[in-house]
Parts: sequence; C-alpha cells; structure tokens
Amino acid sequence: MKTIRQIADEIGVSKQAVHQKRKSKELSTALQSFTSTVDGVVYIDVDGEMLIKSAFSVVDRKHVDGSFTSTIDGSVTPVDGQKELYNILKTELEAKNEQIEKLQLELASERQHSREQSDKLALLAEQAQMLHAGTMQRQLTDGGGDQPEPDFPRNIIARLFKKKRSNEKK
Repeated sequence: MKTIRQIADEIGVSKQAVHQKRKSKELSTALQSFTSTVDGVVYIDVDGEMLIKSAFSVVDRKHVDGSFTSTIDGSVTPVDGQKELYNILKTELEAKNEQIEKLQLELASERQHSREQSDKLALLAEQAQMLHAGTMQRQLTDGGGDQPEPDFPRNIIARLFKKKRSNEKK
C-alpha cells in the first residue's frame, strides 16, 4: 500500500493533483474499495494505484508551443508536420549518446592504465630504496671496507696534482 504522496512522486505530479483525480467522478467510486485511512493518512493498494496512474497517463494531455503534445509523465510526441525534424534530432541525440559512452569507456581504460603505471613506478621506487638500504647495511656490517679513508678528499686532491705535475714534466 502506498500513500497519496508516494504515488504523486512516482507519477511526477503534486499530491493535490492525485487528490483531485481520486475525488473525480471517474475514480471516486472505483477507488473506494482500494483505499483505507489510518491515523488520517490515506493508503491506496496496488489496484487503486494502477487506476490512478492510468487515469493520469490517458486523460491529461497538453499542447506545448502548439507543435508538441506532452503527457503527464513528461514524454513528448511530435505533431505530423514536425516528425521528420523530430526523427533527425532523435537520431543525432542517440549518436551523441553512443559517442559519449565510447569516450567514457576509453577514459576508464586510460585511468586504469594510469593506475597500473603509477603502481609500477611505486614498486620500482620501493625496490630502489630497498637496494640502497641493503647496500648501506652491507657497508656497515663489512666494517666499512668500501668506505673512504678519513682524509679522502685530501688524497684525491693530492693524486690529481701529482698527475698534473707529472704531465707538466713531460
């Protein structure tokens, strides 16, 4: 069972419009066996709901701009003179929707590829850090065999100058 508000929301009309339709000559008698009131709230069962919805979809049609008719649920039907234009526009809209769908799929694929590349780079960076940490640990545990002497910079400078002097003597 549904309330008037729930039915109105599903149809896309106001609660007052459903009340008016329910009280109309066509429906008031037919709906009596399908409605009940609890604490001031009107409930309508499934069969009554179907009657109300069918009354809105069949009876209520309005002219919009003199060239289209519109039903209460928002669907639009072109008048004879405009059918060709309507069909062209409908076809173009469907084509655009297909293009958008394809682009969305491509974008999702590109995002996935980008995430995969990012994960690979993060893994490589982690491996590089582990390699560097392992090298540092090995140097510390080996007693610093690869470590330079305390006067390392002076030795390099001295070697450079010796080579330069030996080249100048020749």
